[in-house]
Amino acid sequence: MQVIEIGENVYQIDNSIATVNLTPGIQVYQEKLIEYEGKELRIWNPRRSKLAAAIVKGLHTFPFKHDSKVLYLGASAGTTPSHISDICVDGRVYSVEFSPTMMRDFLDVSGNRENLFAILNDATRPHNYQHLVEKVDVVYSDVAQATQTQLFLDNFRLFGKDDCVGILMIKARSIDVTRKPNDIFKEEKKRLKEGGLKVIEEIKLDPYEKDHIAFICEKNF
Repeated sequence: MQVIEIGENVYQIDNSIATVNLTPGIQVYQEKLIEYEGKELRIWNPRRSKLAAAIVKGLHTFPFKHDSKVLYLGASAGTTPSHISDICVDGRVYSVEFSPTMMRDFLDVSGNRENLFAILNDATRPHNYQHLVEKVDVVYSDVAQATQTQLFLDNFRLFGKDDCVGILMIKARSIDVTRKPNDIFKEEKKRLKEGGLKVIEEIKLDPYEKDHIAFICEKNF
């Protein structure tokens, strides 16, 4: 087994990636746990996490540090937020989820992690939770709806520090199932530029996620 540290609390194990488990002995989605030099590593499945898929496909810009403050939109049941929680051990991960059903599952995850904060709210209305979230280093958005780019921009403007990095996961079929995904990607990229952001990296997520792209952004001064 070949193990290489590729980032803060992130490892490559042969052809897989993993994070250092913040809660040793506890699994989130039945992921494999591996002991390595006194640490417990959690395999990070690219078919269950779009961020993992982006890393496997060569993501260069990885803004998550041990003390990062992160706003996560579309937390769902907490699969990807749990791995970010593993990385940002001295930071905070503010996790917004609209569905009460998914939030119940998420609370099972966040209850074991002091740096993972659950916010049951609508990501299209960021002023609703403005009093709960500080300025952040990273805004991560994975909300599959037609206005996904606009809600990302609204949250980025409200919560992002000047040097904030944004990661937007676009699902083309949630915007328009009748159009070609590449046309939608171009349009949403243009929308980001018009919204004051610069796309510094973009990665299509197939074969892990069909018709998805990750846009990595920063403020365009």
